[in-house]
Amino acid sequence: MSLLFDFDNEQRSQKFVIGTDEAGRGPLAGPVVAAAVSFKDISSSLVDELSLLNDSKKLTHKQREVLFEKIKKHACYSITVIDVEEIEQINILQAALKAMRISCENVFAQLADEAEVFVDGKMLVPKLSLKQTAFVKGDGKSASIAAASILAKVYRDKLMCDYAKQYPYYAWEQNKGYGTQKHIEAIKIYGITPLHRKSFLKNILPAKEEIQLMMEL
Repeated sequence: MSLLFDFDNEQRSQKFVIGTDEAGRGPLAGPVVAAAVSFKDISSSLVDELSLLNDSKKLTHKQREVLFEKIKKHACYSITVIDVEEIEQINILQAALKAMRISCENVFAQLADEAEVFVDGKMLVPKLSLKQTAFVKGDGKSASIAAASILAKVYRDKLMCDYAKQYPYYAWEQNKGYGTQKHIEAIKIYGITPLHRKSFLKNILPAKEEIQLMMEL
């Protein structure tokens, strides 16, 4: 069995482990996405099939795409999207935690048995009734967290590629909404879209500049 699956087995105190992680806390545009994953039946064949499982940031685009489909096939999972409007209302951290909570609750409902949650990072998920443990860099330690990190990232990346077709000037198909030089230059030239997080742009646009939402570009 791989080290990541061994970790879940050794650290768990309940029958099932639900791993959760998010993608999209740092970008200037787009939603935040969280996923939760639990592997109910862990066999040697499953471990072999998911042998590349790791922190999503350490995988290639192609590897993530392949694992995305395999994880969905073999696990109980849930993916939750929190849009920009809500991010601006409750802040990005609370939005990410809310998405993680909803995803974990959805997976727990699928399991219908004792389970605990492994969270990537330092913070636990508020208002979640299940037992939780936070693991720093958990996406490189836990199979369940790693799987959740892949689902969240691949799903969000696909969303940003779709949004890029609607708003082509910002190169979201490449930068996924992060603050690259090309993205920032486009904001200064064309303004912002409804998918931009205005609270993230205070150091990019002049404080006294009136920002016009560009509904059609």
